[in-house]
Amino acid sequence: MNPPSRFLRVFVLLISLAALSGCGIIDYYLVEAPEDTPQELFEAGQQAMHDKEYGNAAEHFVKLKDRYPFSPYTTQAELMLGDAYFLKGEWAAAAGAYKEFESLHPRHEQIPYVLFQIGLSNFNQFSSIDRPQNNVAEAMEYFHSLREQYPDSPYAPAAADYIVKSRRHMADHELFVANFYWVNEQFGPAWHRYQFVVKNFQDLPEVAEYATRMSEMSYYEYQKTKAEQSRQESYGSWRQYFDWL
Repeated sequence: MNPPSRFLRVFVLLISLAALSGCGIIDYYLVEAPEDTPQELFEAGQQAMHDKEYGNAAEHFVKLKDRYPFSPYTTQAELMLGDAYFLKGEWAAAAGAYKEFESLHPRHEQIPYVLFQIGLSNFNQFSSIDRPQNNVAEAMEYFHSLREQYPDSPYAPAAADYIVKSRRHMADHELFVANFYWVNEQFGPAWHRYQFVVKNFQDLPEVAEYATRMSEMSYYEYQKTKAEQSRQESYGSWRQYFDWL
């Protein structure tokens, strides 16, 4: 074989190798890797839950329900998504996930648990008595719903306890507002607020007793203030009359 032919063969071989190598590089960078199967995503989420990596678990469950909404693993993943958010302390996200599960699977056997978890997720958003208690009120609604629809559920007794705790938070908020009016000598609004507590929280005897006592005191101060204002107005009108004379 003459040198030119040998050189040509080597050149062609190098070109072929470069082409094959280039295809591998192109595939590596441009061809998408195959997606995880529903089972793989579910098992990865389970493992992350076991390892207490709740953020990663939530990501796997979200991918599963978004990519494979009709997979046999999806329903359980939707429920576990709520658990992942709950265990991570993301109460609002947990409540949202559980509510979505309830909406999609209203007859599922885990609905008593879901109702309890929605209530608990809302209850855990309580921060202090000086803020509106909307989440606590919603929590109480779900606890009541659980007890009414599933009285024999193992979660019903705990729901009853949380109803009492929720009522106390709401009563404490009302007393906080009433006490604010009292301290600032706004006795009329204070009296009305204490009266509201007396009428609506008879199931909390200590609260109702305190509100009754403060209501009476507020009413007395309110009437005294009104009498003083009336006297001042009357005195002012007579003074203006004599000044005119």
